[in-house]
Amino acid sequence: MLRNLIPEEFSNIYYGLLILVSFFMTFGGILLFRGSLPKDQGREFAVNGQLSEGKPRGAGVIFIITFVLSSILFVPLDIELIIYLTLIFIEMMSGYLDDSSKVPWGEYKKGLIDLIVAVGVSVTYYSFNGSMINLAMLGIRGVKIPAVLFIILGVILVWAAINVTNCSDGVDGLCGSLTTISLITAYVMLFFLGKGQSFSPILLIMIICVLAYIWFNASPSRLLMGDAGSRALGVILAIAFLQTGSPITFIFAAFMLILDGGLGLIKVSAIRYLKLKGFMKNIRTPIHDQMRKVKEWSDTQVVFRFSILQIIISLIVVAFALKF
Repeated sequence: MLRNLIPEEFSNIYYGLLILVSFFMTFGGILLFRGSLPKDQGREFAVNGQLSEGKPRGAGVIFIITFVLSSILFVPLDIELIIYLTLIFIEMMSGYLDDSSKVPWGEYKKGLIDLIVAVGVSVTYYSFNGSMINLAMLGIRGVKIPAVLFIILGVILVWAAINVTNCSDGVDGLCGSLTTISLITAYVMLFFLGKGQSFSPILLIMIICVLAYIWFNASPSRLLMGDAGSRALGVILAIAFLQTGSPITFIFAAFMLILDGGLGLIKVSAIRYLKLKGFMKNIRTPIHDQMRKVKEWSDTQVVFRFSILQIIISLIVVAFALKF
């Protein structure tokens, strides 16, 4: 691992290499292997869904693999980090197999894998860090949560993160941009709170790899991350906010992802399980489809406006973290 070979006084060189190698590994990997990716079939009910037809899909397999390789290369890995990387890789592979399957996987099959990964993340975090959390937005420190409740809440956090990132992946550049902003928010929080020192470089690597992907996914996109990318991004997003010690901050730091993808989950659940057939009938979900179809926003306007709103909210989150 390069980190062990570079003296502390040359840490700037270490971070410079980490950033450059992670970016160009991902950039080069996409150029080399995008032709081998499965092709998107288009989405019948999505706004402008036909524009995706024929584009390479599942690019998450490339930037997640380069993320894992860069992490192995640059980060001194302990057991906790190795488990996280393994779970992220498993989530990516399940998404990629779904992306490349001629018959899409059913919700229950994907849900079971999500549950296994979520339990793995939650139990791992608890085992190495305990169940003490802070409520940074309220200025409250050291709230101890009973172990079983903490693990259950951790599973809910991971499951929610996986699904809101997945649901937001319907506009060129949107999921990648919003997730990057949320990950940067977690990175800044970790820096100022002095927590997650071993996890921070891994988080930075993911940010850089996603930025390299967005280069190709900016509207009009040349390829799509697919479930291989969006679901794996949800996992690391949840881990990042667990590492801050203030996991509830996720609600604010990923607010636009939750608003965009979460309302769709609520709508589907209300109609399917509560039989509320008229629930939110005048609102298209995900919300990015409402903005494009009803408000007539372009894809670029959706990405920029959602990102601007998330940046503003994230700055407020960071301000609270600084004061905390």
